[in-house]
Amino acid sequence: MSHAAPIKAGLADCRNAWVETLEALAAEDERIVAVVNDSVGSSKLNGFQKKFPDRLINVGIAEQLMVGVAAGLANGGRIPFVSAASCFLTGRALEQVKADVAYAGFNVKLVGQSSGVAYGELGATHHSIEDFAWLRPLTTITTIAPADAWETAEAVKWAAGHDGPVYLRLSRMPVPDLDIPGRKFTPGKAEVVRKGGDVTVIACGTTVHLAAEAADRLSDKGLSVRVLNMATINPIDVDAILAAARETGAIVTVEEASVRGGLGGAVAEITAGECPVPVERLGFPGFVPTGSTEWLFEEYGLSVAGISAAVRKVLARGTK
Repeated sequence: MSHAAPIKAGLADCRNAWVETLEALAAEDERIVAVVNDSVGSSKLNGFQKKFPDRLINVGIAEQLMVGVAAGLANGGRIPFVSAASCFLTGRALEQVKADVAYAGFNVKLVGQSSGVAYGELGATHHSIEDFAWLRPLTTITTIAPADAWETAEAVKWAAGHDGPVYLRLSRMPVPDLDIPGRKFTPGKAEVVRKGGDVTVIACGTTVHLAAEAADRLSDKGLSVRVLNMATINPIDVDAILAAARETGAIVTVEEASVRGGLGGAVAEITAGECPVPVERLGFPGFVPTGSTEWLFEEYGLSVAGISAAVRKVLARGTK
């Protein structure tokens, strides 16, 4: 049974970009394999399985085994892409992610599908809002939350060529492509989505296009809002964060994740230590109720209106 909303015109499911890119890479590099936990369909790997039947390993609903198998494959010279619902990949198999991948430094690519609250109505057991907080201390794992289909494809390409652990956080929620001329994907560097000098909004993943729209609307009200796409959560772009603090004096963070320990937590840590400014964090305060993804976004301020309100709130804090 599918819980995904119909895709509207102008929106794209980033999982399509992920599988198309993976299949193209696998056709050129026989070392690439996929490892799944009975999640071929939800990972959209049916085509990969047909093209490369001997290079997809389905261990069944056994996430700890899945990550362990991937570590073994990497140790044997393969490039495994482990694809599973992010709530189970980073929760149930966290010990294996820590010990077998991060600590060992094996060349495993973890792909967390349907992250954040994309499983909406399935509730807190299926929401994956803690993954940033769990993985940020595992400093050897590059953690990336792409904002759109283009960035997803670029992140998959980069991950395949990078020698080391990677976590790609993908959503099933359709999003528009960002309209940014001359884009170049550079892990560890923030992408300037909108220029501005009054306040900065730092967003990642599915919230970046909402932050950009909020900035455009606030511009009509006379506010100059800088928007940064912080796709890489680990390692995070400290220079861009400190520049935002010094140059705009106030920051709003927006993430489809817990406000504790994720993007907002990282920004607050960095600014508190080197350039204290008001920081308003938008995300989820803890376990959230069952409801559609769209309702949860609206309820917790992950919307154009919610981001705009947070911008006005953080600016008011700065004038006190």
